[in-house]
Amino acid sequence: MTNMIEKQKTIKNPVSISGVGLHTGKQVNLSIKPAPAESGIRFLRTDMGKEAWLEADANFVVDTSRGTTLEKNGVRVATVEHVLAAVTGMGIDNAVIEVDCAETPILDGSSRFYTEAIHEAGTQEQEAIKDYFEVRSPIRLYHEEKDCEIIAVPSDQYRISCLIDYKSKVLGHQHASMNHISEFKDEISNCRTFVFLHELEFLLAQNLIKGGDLSNAIVFVDRPVTQRELDRLAEVLNKSSVEVRQEGILNNLELGFPNEPARHKLLDIVGDLSLAGKPIKGHIIASKPGHASNVLFAKLLKKHIKARTEEEQIPVYDPNTPPVYDINDIKRMLPHRPPFLLVDKIIDITDSSVTAIKNVSMNEPFFVGHFPKEPVMPGVLQIEAMAQAGGILVLSTVEDPENYNTYFLKIDNVRFKQKVVPGDTMVFKMNLMAPVRRGICHMRGVAHVGRKVVMEAEMMAQIAKK
Repeated sequence: MTNMIEKQKTIKNPVSISGVGLHTGKQVNLSIKPAPAESGIRFLRTDMGKEAWLEADANFVVDTSRGTTLEKNGVRVATVEHVLAAVTGMGIDNAVIEVDCAETPILDGSSRFYTEAIHEAGTQEQEAIKDYFEVRSPIRLYHEEKDCEIIAVPSDQYRISCLIDYKSKVLGHQHASMNHISEFKDEISNCRTFVFLHELEFLLAQNLIKGGDLSNAIVFVDRPVTQRELDRLAEVLNKSSVEVRQEGILNNLELGFPNEPARHKLLDIVGDLSLAGKPIKGHIIASKPGHASNVLFAKLLKKHIKARTEEEQIPVYDPNTPPVYDINDIKRMLPHRPPFLLVDKIIDITDSSVTAIKNVSMNEPFFVGHFPKEPVMPGVLQIEAMAQAGGILVLSTVEDPENYNTYFLKIDNVRFKQKVVPGDTMVFKMNLMAPVRRGICHMRGVAHVGRKVVMEAEMMAQIAKK
């Protein structure tokens, strides 16, 4: 049985939601809008202009004290986890989240209203394939400061198991689980955030929750409270009165689930781990999670995603496979000749990429003078070899390549990572960074020896008739 290919999704119709910001107390307008495939989830601060963009990326997290806050180039959005959880929980890969304030609306302290709005708007399948990060071996984080452990293990679905333990009489050990992301809407999204009374008092004293009231958080009372204190809380929260239930919940609030706090922590995990940048296939097991630990784990996942991407981009070279262009074909395309012809064969070429081979031999004339006691291929010649490979990519777009020359215009971001020595086989992979226009091409190249990256660069070149 083969797996069906999943396509990326965006929201079908724009939706708007308004509410109060938890910390500023200001009215906030938030809209979720469709976005092109491969663009991911991005925020736009509409009150700061049309270019105030901020990607939903763990590398931009600047605060996790009472929610997850992102900031880039002065563009800041706080409490992003609930809307991100809704977007992820509804299977959306690409969207623009517009907000006209420095934080999102807290609403009822859950993802419920975001999820319902997306459900009503519908989702739209896109042409691009959904690009999962599949957990293939255990990934573990222990955050000593928070005594939190998060592990990802292989699974064919996105599953989460969450354990919390506050060692409190009113909120102790709880467990919640989600066996498939499709459960998010009905089982997780309507679970509200919670706070202990002593935390609430501290936040009120610090003037940090101007938008907080008893409708957007479950307040657990973990100590005896006098009527005078309850009256003061009622005044601060603009309520006629507040009471404490026997179970220790402020103001007779009914829980949606007996383990609603653990489910909300699971909701936060869904939102925070979306900052890793890819949908996940794996089982996340979290003990005593929180925003700080979640974000650290999202960053760890990003490292694994980057390593996996680099590994998958390593070109496969089979010397027994006939080349696309052999050395004689290359000599007909390029004006270079030994000792300055630095590409031996082309093993793959498409409309936007080329893969070339350079066999480094001790017979190369430059080894006579370049570190003769410990031969190393000069970096400038590695760049030249890469440029020749890129030149072949561009020349393959014209019918008479022998009548054209290729000229450098610019070289950027060159990095040499390993020595190249006699006996090495360099595999150059060049990709267009933009379509070729007026004979000008912008390429990014990576050179491998075996599985190791030895150098990389961005190049701009132009072909012109002789």
